[in-house]
Amino acid sequence: MYAFLLSTAVIFVAELGDKSQLMAMTFATRYRARDVLIGLTAATAIVHLASVGIGYAIGDAFGDYQGTIEVCAGIAFLGFALWTLRGDELTEADERKAASATGRAILVVGVFFFLAELGDKTMLATITLATQEGWFGTWLGSTVGMVAADALAIGVGAVLGKKLPERVIKYGAAALFALFGLLLVVSGAGWI
Repeated sequence: MYAFLLSTAVIFVAELGDKSQLMAMTFATRYRARDVLIGLTAATAIVHLASVGIGYAIGDAFGDYQGTIEVCAGIAFLGFALWTLRGDELTEADERKAASATGRAILVVGVFFFLAELGDKTMLATITLATQEGWFGTWLGSTVGMVAADALAIGVGAVLGKKLPERVIKYGAAALFALFGLLLVVSGAGWI
């Protein structure tokens, strides 16, 4: 249960202001909200299943070095904080690709989200969490956290068609990543 709750919170925060959240908002202005949600949920579940598999294998292979893994995970989270401050943007090319897509909305959204998430900070954060926690709770929590954050964007995109206040989201998410990172570093170093 702890892995589920932690992963849900961390990935929800990681997704705020992320490029894929902006994609969800953009798709929601073009397609039905339900179709966008189904497509992104399927893509997220697949990408995060691969992520937890990678993270779990790393954690299992290096289990004797738990403190070192925690410190490395903490440093990764500090990096995610900086990445969040740098921000993600949906380029005009990304918007044109989304707008020109034909075919079934669920398939289009699913493919775009799957490709956008490969190597994204939420994928890397899920891998990092899975080195520490159980794979199933991490997978389920990371999927729920990302879908919840993107559902928020879909709602905004469908109703308002405008962005969330980006500056507040960016700084809040960066602060939470930094906090998680510092706690992991301190715990891994044996200071608490």
